[in-house]
Amino acid sequence: MTLVNFNAESDSSNWQTVDDNVMGGKSEGDFKINANGNGLFYGKVSLENNGGFSMVKCPIKTLKTSSFTKFCIKLKGDGKNYQFRIKEHEQDKHSYIYPFKTTSEWETIEIPFNNMFANFRGKKLDLPNFAGTQIEMLAFLIGNKKAEAFNLEIDSIALK
Repeated sequence: MTLVNFNAESDSSNWQTVDDNVMGGKSEGDFKINANGNGLFYGKVSLENNGGFSMVKCPIKTLKTSSFTKFCIKLKGDGKNYQFRIKEHEQDKHSYIYPFKTTSEWETIEIPFNNMFANFRGKKLDLPNFAGTQIEMLAFLIGNKKAEAFNLEIDSIALK
């Protein structure tokens, strides 16, 4: 089941960036549909004022996921580490995350539900891994504890 399949006519207005400036930081991330019709999460992470992350998130209508076991994301990165994040309920404070390293080539990242662990503000929580019952938010985050420019191109996100 395809959740997101970007193209030149895609509406990116539901994808919102959240940077460390919510805590006084100076990172600047943005999201747009690029000339190739892919979602592009890009910007600069700054460590100034205790900063260090940028995230793009997209709320979705409650989706029951118990008949699936993993996410498949087609993307092209910049060799940096990112996190794919989901929330079961949009209002949850914690997210379930899966860290991954990109290459500069197109690739499909497969993320088994049971490999996604609960995390809040950079700390792993003592909760079971994602049970795979439902999702209400998708997100990507970069926060590698260093100042760096980033560029993550996303073609599609699917459930399998």
